[in-house]
Amino acid sequence: MKLKPSGSLKIDTFSMRIGDIDGIDLNRLHAHSLSVGWPHRAEDWQFLRECGHGFVALDDIGRVLGSAMWFPHGADFATVGMVITSPRLQTLGAGQWLMKRVFDKVAGRDLRLNATRAARRLYLSLDFQPEKTVYQCQGVVHAIGSAGMGKAHGEVRQLRAEHLQAIIPLDAGSFGVRREALVQKLFDQSVGYGLFDDGRLKAFALCRPFGRGHVIGPVVAQRDADAIAVVRPHVAEHSGGFLRVDTHMESGEFAAFLSHSGMPVFDTVLTMSMGKRLADYSVGGATTPITYALASQTLG
Repeated sequence: MKLKPSGSLKIDTFSMRIGDIDGIDLNRLHAHSLSVGWPHRAEDWQFLRECGHGFVALDDIGRVLGSAMWFPHGADFATVGMVITSPRLQTLGAGQWLMKRVFDKVAGRDLRLNATRAARRLYLSLDFQPEKTVYQCQGVVHAIGSAGMGKAHGEVRQLRAEHLQAIIPLDAGSFGVRREALVQKLFDQSVGYGLFDDGRLKAFALCRPFGRGHVIGPVVAQRDADAIAVVRPHVAEHSGGFLRVDTHMESGEFAAFLSHSGMPVFDTVLTMSMGKRLADYSVGGATTPITYALASQTLG
C-alpha cells in the first residue's frame, strides 16, 4: 500500500508544516529565493505560480523554509522546479519530504528537472537519472559582427500573435512534449524573433524580463546559424544590459556567439529525468528542431 506523505515534519527542535504556494505573499517567496542566492523577483514567482503548482514548508510562525513546484503538460509529463531548502534542512530530510509531496501530485507522469550541485544527491536518491549539463550563460551584452559565422537562410522578423500557432509545434518538436498553455504564457510575456523561409517559421527566440535583467528562451532552431540569427536581435536590443541564456550547448558556433556577446558560462546545472529519458523524445533527422535555450531552468 502506498503511504500518503505526511503533512508535517519534525526537524531538530522545531516543526514544519506544508502549505499551498498560492497562499504565500510574493515578498516572502522573493526573500526565500534570495536566501539561497537565486535571482527570482516577486514577479518571476508570480509568473511561475500562474504556470504551475507548488508547496511551501512553513515553520510554527509562518516563515518559508522550503518550496517545490511542478508544471504538468498533459496527463503524462511534468517538469519540477523551485525546489529550495537550506543545505542544513536538506541534509535533515526537508528536501525529500517536499519531493514526496510533489510525487503524490504527479503520480504516473514522466518527470524532468534541472538540478543544482547541492541538490543532485537528493534527486539521485529519488531515482532521477542524469541526462545533460545545462550551461548558465549570462552577463552584460554587446552586439557583435557575424564574420566567421555560418549564414542563416531566411528572413528574421519580429513575431506577432498570428505566429503563435507555428511556434507551439516547433517547441513541441524540440522539447518532446506539447506545452501549449505554457508557450502561450511565455509568448505573452516576451518579445520574439523568428526565422522565416518561404513564409514558414523555422526558428524562434523569445526574450522576457527575469531576475537581474532579461532571459532569452526558449530558443528553437535546426542549426547553430539559425539559432544565432534569432538571438542576435535580442542581444542588439539589450546591448549594455544584463542577459541570460540557459543552454545544453557546450561548444560550437552558438556557444561561441553567446560568449563573444558577453554571456560566458557562469554556472552549470544538470538535467535529470525520471521515466522517459531525453533520447526517448528525440525523432532525429536533419529537420528535427533543437532546443538551443531552455525557457528557464525551472520550466525546462
